[in-house]
Amino acid sequence: MNLTVKLRRNLRRLVILLTTCCVVSVLVSAYYLYAGSTQELELTDPASGPDCSDTQALPYRQADPRTPRPIDTTRKDAVVLVFVESQYSQLGQDIIAILESNQFQYHSEIAPGKGDIPPLTHKGRGRYALIIYENLLKYTNMDAWNRDLLDKYCAEYSVGVIGFHRASENSPAALRLRSFPVLMHTNVGLRDCCVNPRSPLLYVTKAELDRGPLPGDDWTVFLSNHSTYEPVLLAKPQPPKGGSPHEPLGSASLLATVVQDLGLFDGVQRVLFGHGLSYWLHRLILVDAISYLTGHKLSRSLERYILVDIDDIFVGKKGTRMNVNDVKALIETQQLLRSQISNFTFNLGFSGKFFHTGTGEEDAGDDLLLKYVDEFWWFPHMWSHMQPHLFHNESSLLEQMILNKEFALEHGIPTDMGYAVAPHHSGVYPVHLQLYESWKKAWGIRVTSTEEYPHLKPARHRKGFIHNNIMISIFMTHLSNYGNDRLGLYTFANLATFLRCWTNLKLHTLPPLQLAHKYFRLFPEQRHPLWQNPCDDKRHKDIWSKEKTCDRLPKFLVIGPQKTGTTALYLFLIMHPSITSNFPSAKTFEEVQFFNTHNYHKGIDWYMEFFPVPSNVTTDFMFEKSANYFPSEESPKRAAALLPRAKIITLLINPSDRAYSWYQHQQAHEDHAALRYSFYEVISAGHQAAAELRSLQNRCLLPGLYAIHMERWLTHYPPNQLMIIDGQQLRNDPTAVMDEVQKFLGVSPYYNYSQALTFDRQKGFWCQLLEGGKTKCLGKSKGRKYPPMDTESRVFLSHYYRDHNVELSKLLHRLGQPLPSWLREELQKVR
Repeated sequence: MNLTVKLRRNLRRLVILLTTCCVVSVLVSAYYLYAGSTQELELTDPASGPDCSDTQALPYRQADPRTPRPIDTTRKDAVVLVFVESQYSQLGQDIIAILESNQFQYHSEIAPGKGDIPPLTHKGRGRYALIIYENLLKYTNMDAWNRDLLDKYCAEYSVGVIGFHRASENSPAALRLRSFPVLMHTNVGLRDCCVNPRSPLLYVTKAELDRGPLPGDDWTVFLSNHSTYEPVLLAKPQPPKGGSPHEPLGSASLLATVVQDLGLFDGVQRVLFGHGLSYWLHRLILVDAISYLTGHKLSRSLERYILVDIDDIFVGKKGTRMNVNDVKALIETQQLLRSQISNFTFNLGFSGKFFHTGTGEEDAGDDLLLKYVDEFWWFPHMWSHMQPHLFHNESSLLEQMILNKEFALEHGIPTDMGYAVAPHHSGVYPVHLQLYESWKKAWGIRVTSTEEYPHLKPARHRKGFIHNNIMISIFMTHLSNYGNDRLGLYTFANLATFLRCWTNLKLHTLPPLQLAHKYFRLFPEQRHPLWQNPCDDKRHKDIWSKEKTCDRLPKFLVIGPQKTGTTALYLFLIMHPSITSNFPSAKTFEEVQFFNTHNYHKGIDWYMEFFPVPSNVTTDFMFEKSANYFPSEESPKRAAALLPRAKIITLLINPSDRAYSWYQHQQAHEDHAALRYSFYEVISAGHQAAAELRSLQNRCLLPGLYAIHMERWLTHYPPNQLMIIDGQQLRNDPTAVMDEVQKFLGVSPYYNYSQALTFDRQKGFWCQLLEGGKTKCLGKSKGRKYPPMDTESRVFLSHYYRDHNVELSKLLHRLGQPLPSWLREELQKVR
């Protein structure tokens, strides 16, 4: 009995003991689980620990605010010098893309490992307002001479520097920048990035917190105790997978991954990035850094304008169109966006033929749209959604537009917005003139949009232009707007929310016509188009009339200058059986003068009408000669855009003789100034001279600045597409010159000019030899006799052109071209 009782007692004690052990075990486990979870929360909870709003947690904190030296914007050009690692480096391309997106001018160079940097000044003015290094170490590790030169330039002209450091697996864990009081730690993982609200750099960017881990574990952070450094972006260290913190950083709570150097150390202001631009917030800060370091010279207003077109509102197959619920969602989203974008209104494009062509539910959606017709803006498409370039007859195109207008009037759709969009942007660019004319007649259109000018991609290169009094100014892109999708609504609503949260941008919507006027006030340089070759872009060729052909564009140009023998060269060229010139102009005779005059704004269709359709595209060589192209500032860029593969021929004679010949030409044409003033009075006239005298002086002197004009053409054409003819040699030995011209052009068959030209002693130059011994020479106005130039004028002009002739000799030497005899004679006078 006692044994039984003892066993029961011992068993009860054992059970109690075991129960107690289990409870303790559970409690201990719960404690550690709880402790572990709170530790995990501390690592992942973005609200825990210090952030940028806690000034006590900021590194480099100072008792007093520091004021950097103001940026002087007056002594330098608003151009950014970008040093990239290579032509194809990703970060370098990202930097340039941001500059191009903001339409900032820039010049890029491969960062020299050793050697000189490019010239930084010109005639006492700074060439660059900002310098960006893709690789910060290329900047800090420059040789002493170039680094001192660059820093002096930056300090004197108030030029800032931006540098990026991208760590690699071979980067040292800690690195002190040479000659800077700052230490870098590399290959750090970061999380919870915040923007320092005290940073003077901020402009577009708001001071907010981006929660979560930053992409990658190759971040660089900056540490310094010097007062010149102010953190811009900060983040918490992300412990590596092993759990221990980054050893050299210890228990630092916030680390700076972008810092601003206020210039208090050496007088140069800088912004240093500890990563590339793959992190979206770095892109925003780069825009702010560019703005700040250029004294807001390279900056855009915080007032931004957005217009959302919804094309094809009635177009679509059954089952894919908008129904009643989709229309309600459209109206609700519009109300939501109006709370974030002032005056926001969706702009609906319609093709009336497709009204009520859906399912019953979709037709009800059409009816609901028209019930709320006054809630939206409206613009016309084509009645049947046909591409305008397919209509070669203007009356047929106009008929389609009238049908759409009648539909609009019948259903109460406004018709006075002055805005239209062509299906697939057909006919807008490349230009289909019938579309422009029909738009104006049917709708009174004054503005349209396209995503094709100058090309679809890259989108950042798109621009506006004005043609035939219609403004093409709106950047356009496409998102799906079909029923049961609403991707567009979702995208725009979230975009507006993001911009309100992270930026100081103020968004507005304006009707298309007002928006176009505002656009061209912001970018007046875009008013004039730059015509491209439609056949060089497949998309352009697809929306260009099939009745047009690029084969009517010339293969080479004779660009002048005037009074150097261009008309004689023209006559010799058209003697060749495979060479054809343009049709004559009623106003300018054998010259088209397209690229240098208002003719350019008539468009390429007008230009091509001057050329026949070649019988053989391969062997036929069409050209035009316009001698005023040579000194024109606009012609090289325009010609290269339309005719990038064209050969260019120019003739040069002694510029003094050219000036005198032009004066005599004007006298023969009874120019008032040429009859009133002597040649010496014309060329030596001062800045206060009468306007007509100054005008004649410019026409005499400026075309003879050969090196300046040649460099402009060489900016847009490679040297192997440019032929320089010695005008004096053409006059004396045209056969030899024409043999060289044939080789340069690659034209066949070979034409023997020695059997086709004869020297006319009475005229004093070479003429075409015809059958029966007759000759065909230049007109009476060519080769006229006039007295020789007076000595005083000759001496004046030799001195005037001296430096320009020296520059021409350097240019010809660089191109591997021989010096003409007249230039050698002029250079001997310099000695």
